[in-house]
Amino acid sequence: MEIIKVENLSKKYVLNRKKANNTLRDIFTNFFRPAGKSVKNERILWALRDINFSVGEGETVGLVGNNGAGKSTLLKILSQIIKPTGGEAVLHGRVGSLLEVGTGFHQELSGRENIFLNGAVLGMKRTEIEKKFDEIVAFSEIEKFLDTPVKFYSSGMYMRLAFAIAAHLEPEILMVDEVLAVGDLAFQRKCLNKMRDVSQHGRTVLFVSHNMQAITRLCSRAIWIENGEIKQDAPAKDVVSNYLNSQSETSSEKVWRSSPDAPGNEIARLRRVRVFDEKDNKDSAFDIRRPVFVEITYQVLQNEQILMPSFEIYNEESVCVFTSNDLDKTWRNKPRTKGIYTSTARIPANFLAEGNFFVSVSLATYEPLNVHFAERDAVAFLIIDSLDGDSARGDFGGQINGVVRPILDWETKFVE
Repeated sequence: MEIIKVENLSKKYVLNRKKANNTLRDIFTNFFRPAGKSVKNERILWALRDINFSVGEGETVGLVGNNGAGKSTLLKILSQIIKPTGGEAVLHGRVGSLLEVGTGFHQELSGRENIFLNGAVLGMKRTEIEKKFDEIVAFSEIEKFLDTPVKFYSSGMYMRLAFAIAAHLEPEILMVDEVLAVGDLAFQRKCLNKMRDVSQHGRTVLFVSHNMQAITRLCSRAIWIENGEIKQDAPAKDVVSNYLNSQSETSSEKVWRSSPDAPGNEIARLRRVRVFDEKDNKDSAFDIRRPVFVEITYQVLQNEQILMPSFEIYNEESVCVFTSNDLDKTWRNKPRTKGIYTSTARIPANFLAEGNFFVSVSLATYEPLNVHFAERDAVAFLIIDSLDGDSARGDFGGQINGVVRPILDWETKFVE
């Protein structure tokens, strides 16, 4: 069942519009201006243009894109905060929205009064709100300030209460913007877990975030918006992979077509580097529960060369996670003849943590030391960790620290 239907949705903003005319000359000039002719220097911005998509009941859909792409404008239209210029959006059911901090709050009312006010806006009876009241207060952790006017709240307190209201008053549709970044890490984890619970109970969630791990963790599907238009609507893993590739010149495969242009010297040159999974998929996003392969293809230009291929994995903070050398007995310390070689390493499943990783590759002779090529950040890839419960994350939905995430053998004994 479609719970959200968006057809040809557009939103136009007029920039640099002149103020209302006050002089007789301005009124006279505008009267004789041809119909439809815009004011000189008036600029038009299409925040959204001919957006079309639908969302089924119980779906969790992520919205990704750069700042200014139109994601927040879309949520504001769906929440009926602003009106579209063209097209329509049809929603079935109550909508709980968490957009800019403080949206939907009456500044002079207390936190307690705003809970009841928001519930009434959603069409809930007072008795329904009272049943959820204690849960909202406990989740928001602002009990001490419950009877304080919200105009005195910090942005973090605003966000805590707003999310608690939006998530607990049982809307059929929950929309959450990037404002989760306002809170501390512990509360962000609570929010992510709560959104997961909401979706598992058959409600629909639209989630805007720049945290690609949160998108792939929570959402089965994602919509990439660029310059006010939908660039891709597909499984979250695929959208995140393509979106990340667009943000950098680095992807999961890099090829040098001709030998003279390839990194290297008169002894050997790099021809290709790629990262792929066990099904030979070359996506940039890989499941943490599956092995990942790093492959280096290089051309040896001189006979009788003893060569050592290697690579280094770096995380987003440029920390080297590990270095791996090719210790295959077939070629270790043995001279090679001229030709094309491919060296492949297998990174085990449940080894790297979720996140973005960059691969630097090199080829060297060690006695005497001679580095034939060293290509920094040759390729990049993303590790995603689902919430299925069969990875090292278990049933925890929040952020987990560390650059590796192995499944270790644990033993628990009842002592007394």
